[in-house]
Amino acid sequence: MAEQTPPYWLLISVLFSSQPLTPALAMTLHEAAYELYSRGEGSREVAGDLLSGRVTNLRKDMSLGGIAGPAFEAEIETERGSGTVRFMLTRQGLELMKAQAPAAPSKPKYLN
Repeated sequence: MAEQTPPYWLLISVLFSSQPLTPALAMTLHEAAYELYSRGEGSREVAGDLLSGRVTNLRKDMSLGGIAGPAFEAEIETERGSGTVRFMLTRQGLELMKAQAPAAPSKPKYLN
């Protein structure tokens, strides 16, 4: 049985959005933010059928009730216009993504 991606509401918690977010848009933002978080990078461009813009790693953790995680901000352009999204990756989502990550390929013992 193939592994499925966890639902977006387990992965991302939106604190503010000036644009309505569809599940596909939320997953696109999550993927960009997760890559930034995993690599320790500051920002990156996102582009696709649904949006274009930039996601920025705010490099701080946020907490809202029982939800906590690293904070991000995105300036986006969609078919509905431009907007800002402030969100966090949830700790539960980070743990799920880490569990699903493929193991790093092992180095060969011999080069011959």
